[in-house]
Amino acid sequence: MTHALPDLTAYDAVLFDLDGVLTPTAEVHMHAWQTMFEELFAAWEITPAYTERDYFDYLDGKKRYDGVASLLRSRDVEVPWGDPSDPTSADTVCGIGNRKNVVFERVLRGDGIAPYPGSLALLDVLAAAGTTIAVVSSSKNAEEVLAVAGIRDRFPVVMDGVIAERDHLASKPAPDVFVEAARMLGVDPARCAAVEDALSGVQSAAAGGFGLVVGVDRGVGAQVLLDAGAHLVVQDLEEFVS
Repeated sequence: MTHALPDLTAYDAVLFDLDGVLTPTAEVHMHAWQTMFEELFAAWEITPAYTERDYFDYLDGKKRYDGVASLLRSRDVEVPWGDPSDPTSADTVCGIGNRKNVVFERVLRGDGIAPYPGSLALLDVLAAAGTTIAVVSSSKNAEEVLAVAGIRDRFPVVMDGVIAERDHLASKPAPDVFVEAARMLGVDPARCAAVEDALSGVQSAAAGGFGLVVGVDRGVGAQVLLDAGAHLVVQDLEEFVS
């Protein structure tokens, strides 16, 4: 790094995205989305074919059903929204999203998950300094992922897709979920840092007025994250403790 990174313990709180920031579950999500959409596109004869770029552009960081609707819309495909209780056989936004979640849960429970070592090291530094932390995830699986990874007890607040749906909070890139997490912690976003690897997540934190928005480049691209509103971009959170 050319310049020294800021001291995250100087902020009132640090809010972390989960998938791709704290745990490598983004890779599980990517695999689950690809498997499901490739089958769907083939069955419905949708073109162009699903690509990895679709994940970053339409799915990454968003609530599950919003992501489904966004990707289908990119192919000029509209289906009824349906209801979260829809079976996986239903040709609705919710039914399609539920198909993906079946694949995700199977992989997560079968293989397990561990935090990124660099992320765990940063959590240790923040804990030692008494810095408040929270998770801000669009995933409805956040609680399970945190539990499987063994780090759930570190976070007094987990703002996830379940709460977002219950409270009718708009999906990232809208600022709602980050702002609500800050409210739950009792802190001012302007005095807090947000850490995100998703384009939509960086946009969300920037729109929420966070004092520092850190982008973690796990494949989106550093310049893309900077253009979306990140103040700085790192390859791994270990850079804050090394």
